[in-house]
Amino acid sequence: MKRFLFLGVVISIVGSAGFYCKDSKNVTGLKGEIRIAGGTAHVHVQKEIAGKLMKDNPGLRISIAGGGSGVGIKQVGEGIIDIGNSGRDLKETEISKYGLVLHAMAIDGIAVIVHPSSGVDNLSTIEVEKIFTGKIKNWKEISSNNSPINIYTRDKESGTRKTFVKLLLDRKTKLAKSAHFVKSNGEMKTVVANDKSGIGFVSVGHIDDSVKAISIDNVSPTLENIKSKKYKVQRSLYMVTKGEAKGNVKHFIDAVLSQYGQVVVAKNYFITVK
Repeated sequence: MKRFLFLGVVISIVGSAGFYCKDSKNVTGLKGEIRIAGGTAHVHVQKEIAGKLMKDNPGLRISIAGGGSGVGIKQVGEGIIDIGNSGRDLKETEISKYGLVLHAMAIDGIAVIVHPSSGVDNLSTIEVEKIFTGKIKNWKEISSNNSPINIYTRDKESGTRKTFVKLLLDRKTKLAKSAHFVKSNGEMKTVVANDKSGIGFVSVGHIDDSVKAISIDNVSPTLENIKSKKYKVQRSLYMVTKGEAKGNVKHFIDAVLSQYGQVVVAKNYFITVK
């Protein structure tokens, strides 16, 4: 139950029929395969929509994998997959090299997370930077807890990491050498939930009661604060195609951007783009 994020957001669930086509009619008769990989913040939303699309189209198979934004961008550019998920903007070199097109599906916040038993509820931007760069090594320096801080981060292909570093850390500094690397938003949540001395960062769409999302400079990562841009650590989530989307790929993107698809986006605690 994601209690801390659900602040007066009202979601009207529409019926299962007529949910993802522009003319409000289900698309049927689709056959083939759609391959998706890359950023992991997108996965919960896309899997739910893909499940409905495949139920209506038994001849259609949709596979969704992770790997990080960099992997998704590279693989879609090289034609290995059909849609690359990215949690960061594309570089001009990536656009020109591959002819890539962005399709924004949601607005996402990135929250700093700790174990629920942590006495830490708020950190300043400076404290976050000092922790993740290894200048603050023990929780007793900023709280009543006396234990070494265990830092968790993502690898360099992660769009979540790139946004976190860009917006919260001094780009000229490096993450602490003691930081532990995890492969996805889901894994980040799991390791912090099981480490009372841990700290990491994750897409708000992955947060539940197993971890505590803390305020930054006294601003909490709620949907309300993300939507108003009061909470600054946010980014767009993109689906990336090589050239304009066509065929089955276009049907899937239309599904994500439809009324039903954006209900799924909101239900997973992201800000809708429609």
